[in-house]
Amino acid sequence: MDYAAREHHHFIDNRAEPPAGGGAVEVIDPSTGRRLGSIARGNAKDVDRAVAAARTAFERTWYRTPAVTRGRLLMRWSALVAQHAEELAMLECLDTGKPLRQARADATALARYFEFYAGAADKLHGQTIPYQDGYTVLTLREPHGVTGHIVPWNYPMQIFGRSVGASIAAGNACVVKPAEDACLSLLRAAELATEAGLPEGVLNIVTGLGPEAGAALAAHPGIDHISFTGSPATGAMVAQAAAAHHCPVTLELGGKSPQVVFADADLETALPVLVNAIIQNGGQTCSAGSRVLVERAVYEQVAAYGHFGRDDLDLTWERTNRVAELRAAAGL
Repeated sequence: MDYAAREHHHFIDNRAEPPAGGGAVEVIDPSTGRRLGSIARGNAKDVDRAVAAARTAFERTWYRTPAVTRGRLLMRWSALVAQHAEELAMLECLDTGKPLRQARADATALARYFEFYAGAADKLHGQTIPYQDGYTVLTLREPHGVTGHIVPWNYPMQIFGRSVGASIAAGNACVVKPAEDACLSLLRAAELATEAGLPEGVLNIVTGLGPEAGAALAAHPGIDHISFTGSPATGAMVAQAAAAHHCPVTLELGGKSPQVVFADADLETALPVLVNAIIQNGGQTCSAGSRVLVERAVYEQVAAYGHFGRDDLDLTWERTNRVAELRAAAGL
């Protein structure tokens, strides 16, 4: 695709901005190994520019924009994503190497996230708290300000949609640092946000390497809240960097979920789901079913279907009514 083959800059203040250091990172199609184009190699100066743009947008316009207006804008953005879903899916397919079928599902999810948060934007209500006679006590929900978002490569559109969509709906301005392996679909989605009418500076994307641009974003004193999805080790570093300026964080550090197979299960239906739960998206899913707990009576059938060895199935057990024992075995 022509878009993938470009030399891409950052997205700051609704326009392409070249990197302060002039560097670039090659975009490689992992399924073929061929070079597609490049993205900007951002650094702390680029993050400074993006945070400043977001702060200006938040304080001058976005903070005072009525929630219903934010919701309508997100709805327009959702419609544009749906219209360009095939293009976005192809970009994500080329960028991450995932099957086009999965990339199409991710584009659909991106549109749905924006649609959901569009409807939720004007429903973030405070509370009236009972107090003494003649007094009224209120709580008000207010946006954080400028939020930072570090997005991984396995589901860039989905994680972008659920974190950035929520942040913008609540009245925040955003600075996003995607994984260097998967920037194209998000840069294109940002262009669609401009087309939908998102004001300058509300959404900013700085591309580049994690230890450079990502670390600068996590440690930036101008960030009021940061969300991160990725490994526990990197998540710990993000939390430590943010703690230096008392910035709250939301961390999603993955997790593996046990799959439980009872003897009375419909194995013809269950076993394909069992396998797909670990192999879909190359196994790079935070809820990947990487452990299988099988009732002894059907152990051999399950092992034969999946060509598992005994070491691959963590545990066999007889059915029991001791729910606590089962939960403990599953690590729940």
